[in-house]
Amino acid sequence: MGQDYLTLAMFVLVGLLFSAAAVAASNLLSPSAPSAAKSSTYECGSLPIGSPWVQFRVGYYVYALLFLVFDIETVFLYPWALAFNRMGVSILFAMAIFVFILLVGLVYAWKEGALEWR
Repeated sequence: MGQDYLTLAMFVLVGLLFSAAAVAASNLLSPSAPSAAKSSTYECGSLPIGSPWVQFRVGYYVYALLFLVFDIETVFLYPWALAFNRMGVSILFAMAIFVFILLVGLVYAWKEGALEWR
């Protein structure tokens, strides 16, 4: 069992070292000639108008969070569907509870008006 953790630690260490080496190589090898033209915002060939700091409505974030919740649900349902024949009927009830909890959350969001575009 210790061998498994050692293998995992080696993969994490190699991944971190590779990432650090890529960032260091990028900083060392990239040309650096800052100018006002390079620092300006590029907006489809037009000069930008107004401040770049725009406050988005909270509704966008609610939709994004709901999308992520149901996207993660799909990630959990796919392996379950592949292993369903080997697991038996008990796993069906466990997944039904999981889906029920998510549906309760969806109904709650719907009742609160989180899905209505205002």
